[in-house]
Amino acid sequence: MAAAPNPADPNVSQPISVPIVHEHLVVETERVETGRVRIAKQVREEVQTVEVPVVQDEVDVERVALHRPLDAMPSVRQEGDTLVIPVVREELVVEKRLVLVEEIRVTRKRTERSQSQDVTLRREELVVERQPGGPDVPG
Repeated sequence: MAAAPNPADPNVSQPISVPIVHEHLVVETERVETGRVRIAKQVREEVQTVEVPVVQDEVDVERVALHRPLDAMPSVRQEGDTLVIPVVREELVVEKRLVLVEEIRVTRKRTERSQSQDVTLRREELVVERQPGGPDVPG
């Protein structure tokens, strides 16, 4: 029978035990509140004076007496800026005939002028205010 090796004997080789270390890394993210933002919208009104064109029509009516006999009924006609409207009547003489009694002349005159008028305009503005915050910062 063989003798068991003596661990104190330097000639005898002993198994060496080497510990193996294995490290494992876990990466995670965490939300941390570092501040807050407060946004407020303000509407500002500003009154401005603007020039607004104003158009005004005036009508002149002129009656022109003619008393002239006609053979046929005249029609309404335009003479430049003037609208001519014939007015007729029937007269009983020995025969019936048309007599132009008068014409009504309607002339339109247009004038344009500027008129001041106050107009309210609105404008929105944002106010951004940063506020500190977070678990260790009072906010």
